[in-house]
Amino acid sequence: MAKIAVELEKAIAQRAEEGTRGGIAGRVLARGAGWLVEDLVCTCGPRDRPFEEQHKETSIAIVVAGGFQYRSGKGSELMTPGTVLLGNVGQWFECGHEHGNGDRCVSFHYAPEYFERIMAGAGLGEMEFRGLRIPAVREVSGLVTRACRGIDRLGAEMNWEELAVELGGRALELASDGKRPSEEVAASTLARVTRSVRAIERGAEGEMSLAVMAREAGLSPYHFLRTFVRLTGVTPHRYVRRMRLREAAVLLARETARVLDIAFDCGFGDVSNFNRAFREEYGMSPRRYRKMANRE
Repeated sequence: MAKIAVELEKAIAQRAEEGTRGGIAGRVLARGAGWLVEDLVCTCGPRDRPFEEQHKETSIAIVVAGGFQYRSGKGSELMTPGTVLLGNVGQWFECGHEHGNGDRCVSFHYAPEYFERIMAGAGLGEMEFRGLRIPAVREVSGLVTRACRGIDRLGAEMNWEELAVELGGRALELASDGKRPSEEVAASTLARVTRSVRAIERGAEGEMSLAVMAREAGLSPYHFLRTFVRLTGVTPHRYVRRMRLREAAVLLARETARVLDIAFDCGFGDVSNFNRAFREEYGMSPRRYRKMANRE
């Protein structure tokens, strides 16, 4: 399990040991004129009642561990590691943990004037997000990994403002064509698929075939696949591979181990497949990525 997820599990275990209610603990990673970045660890679970909140500024949060239901007047979405939460100024919302404990996010907040400049730079004519999230797609993998590295004690030289600007612009571009899902998912099915997502996070290096996940969820492979894509935006295979690649990218920047060993440790049985998948995801080889990361 990734270090980030382990730290979340420890926070949840400590809360359970103390017998206290869940809550959110945050630390400011960086701030500047018109922007703020926080590391938010939430230990809420099924017994904690969600409460309504409001985005005071434009908010974009990268989910790096755990998961939750994100609801607003625009609908409801399942937020899982690798997804990007979108929040407009003044938007009311609530986050629920009906199907699992806790989550961890890197949250970016933008003052209206600052975000307006990002919008102008992206060449877009509207400032509000149409949807609630960007799923865990390849287009945001590099940004997600940089955020993970930043909170994995690799952020001493991290330029958080650059990341905030890039993330804001990319989110605007990707969300501009977003459409609100028309299909509702039954609560029981949502719970089963959510448990599968959390099982993936706990052991992404193990056997995660569609047949196995569908059987454990008590659904037919077709129903499981269709619902998984509806909730996460990608197929189970791509979700597992993307999670493994994110873990590998963090290890490449943090460790001195051989690329071969990192590939095996992250669940890739063949280094050539790992190299090909990594290049597809990040646009460069693992070795080049390591060199680039060490220069930042």
